[in-house]
Amino acid sequence: MAAEGGGKETNEIKTQFTTREGVYKLLTHSEYSRPNRVPFNSQGSNPVKVSFVNVNDQSGNGDRICFNVGRELYFYIYKGVRKAADLSKPIDKRIYKGTQPTCHDFNPLTATADSVSLLVGFSAGQVQLIDPIKKETSKLFNEERLIDKSRVTCVRWVPGSESLFLVAHSSGSMYLYNVENTCGTTPPNYQLLKQGENYAVHTCKSKSARNPLLRWTVGEGALNEFAFSPDGKFLACASQDGFLRVFGFDAAELHGTMKSYFGGLLCVCWSPDGQYIVAGGEDDLVTVWSFSDCRVIARGHGHKSWVSVVAFDHCTTSVEDSDLPAEFSGSDEEYHEQTNFGVGRDRANSAQSRLSKRNSTDGRPVSVTYRFGSVGQDTQMCLWDLTEDILFPHLPLSRTRTHTNVMSATSSPAAGTVTAATTTTTTAAAAGNSSGTNGSNTGSTGNNSGNTTNSLPATLPRSNSLPHSNPQGGTTPNSHPSSNSSTTTATPTPTPTPTTTTPASKGGSIIDSTFIATGVSKFATLSLHDSRKDRHEKDHKRNHSMGHINSKSSDKLNQLSSSRTAKADAAKTLGTTLCPRMEEVPLLEPLVCKKIAHERLTVLIFLEDCLVTACQEGFVCTWARPGKVGLLSSQSHTATPPRGTVV
Repeated sequence: MAAEGGGKETNEIKTQFTTREGVYKLLTHSEYSRPNRVPFNSQGSNPVKVSFVNVNDQSGNGDRICFNVGRELYFYIYKGVRKAADLSKPIDKRIYKGTQPTCHDFNPLTATADSVSLLVGFSAGQVQLIDPIKKETSKLFNEERLIDKSRVTCVRWVPGSESLFLVAHSSGSMYLYNVENTCGTTPPNYQLLKQGENYAVHTCKSKSARNPLLRWTVGEGALNEFAFSPDGKFLACASQDGFLRVFGFDAAELHGTMKSYFGGLLCVCWSPDGQYIVAGGEDDLVTVWSFSDCRVIARGHGHKSWVSVVAFDHCTTSVEDSDLPAEFSGSDEEYHEQTNFGVGRDRANSAQSRLSKRNSTDGRPVSVTYRFGSVGQDTQMCLWDLTEDILFPHLPLSRTRTHTNVMSATSSPAAGTVTAATTTTTTAAAAGNSSGTNGSNTGSTGNNSGNTTNSLPATLPRSNSLPHSNPQGGTTPNSHPSSNSSTTTATPTPTPTPTTTTPASKGGSIIDSTFIATGVSKFATLSLHDSRKDRHEKDHKRNHSMGHINSKSSDKLNQLSSSRTAKADAAKTLGTTLCPRMEEVPLLEPLVCKKIAHERLTVLIFLEDCLVTACQEGFVCTWARPGKVGLLSSQSHTATPPRGTVV
């Protein structure tokens, strides 16, 4: 990527970047870190993570921030773009001995100005419930490490619940806890509740209520991250075995799966309307997966190393009426003036309610653009636009924008050959994703706003108008033959893979069934030996990822056999709907790709008036959205010299 300004070194840390909305600026006075601001020695430590909660404070300053740095955990009032951070007065600071915090999550339902419920997961497997406002520690779960001895990788409150939370470990297991229950003094005994393809759910056998309520075993290797859908009904899991698995949470039904192009998946997130899932990982790609179609619809290439965080920007996801000008020519300033005062730009609250208009026959066509971002271990932040010609490639486009050369690919599943031909097509936003390569991103296309590019780069991405392969002459992509893929259809509720279900879990929520103690003895002989027979082998050939630094090594024979197994599995899935070949799906390029830190990036959070990033040195940075820093952003959209650098 060219440096902003053209003549500067590409290695320089960026303090601002430009998109179609305007200029995002780093607020150096809003940087949060340890009080002494000394860079943290990050080698071998757990990733820095950040959590936010709003306590509905009457003063209008209700945001609170929590972040971990090494053995330390900090809790501050977050002033964002309004005021400078006062690092000398943390509300709470904790230093742990013998273990390190790895992740944390606030419960938004119970948060008040006087009390918050914060879950903290640790490297030794424990989970702590604390109240940093009252400076209390109410409970410690898995204290004796009888439930799981491995590192906690992700902890989340169950949406809509004040007492249930879910914890993932590097062992590949997830556990459902209730804050009201104890963990017991003996290791839990489990009975099989439900079993499917590479996953199983067990309930805890106990005469009295105890934790965990449920144990999920998902895939092979570490379960690196999970995310609940916006409605709380589905759960997306990103695993070290490279699979994304999406479950119906209450019924523990597998909805669909996806395989990374290479290596493990490290992060996952949902679009604001729950229609799309983005995952990132060790293949250096971001992969967009359709929830309704259960297939990969696009990949994004911009990072030079592992992708550590992906997140949707709910404030920039937009819905536009299609009666905008078909073509626009002029200066960047004139274009921004038109788009800033034009019609059709809506925030997410109205955008979500208008998504249904896309398929209505009586209303005008509506186009949608999703914005999401990613940060990686290459210290770069990328922003991406997911436009309508990617989402609905077979629908007639509502308007013409520009002529673009794109790659057209057809594949024959029988022969396994791929033929590429260059065609000239008319597409809306076909050149949108190459805008990040020009140094200045002002007036970038790909936003369905009706503007046109005045000059096209020499090399164009395999991008938005690439037709999807249609295997077996007319069948849907979902019917691609694959021995490893689950059976899916184009309906919103695809047929799940066959599962083994106990009578207690039929026709209802498995959470409810965990409280049923009757009939336990009848299932005592059920075991999981067949489906877990390979657990003793190494998890993945790329087991040197951050999640496996502290893992126990197995002998060379096991490493050799597991490497061969991984290669065989990858060969089986490549070219199927689980893992399409690179030429079979559109390849996005980022709108913005900027180096913004010295150490690997571990946090990306989109807030209403800013976005927040953090790196492994322990610096939490606030980037003001356009128009949120007073007069600075209301000036010309031309790039101004950076006002400072991250130290």
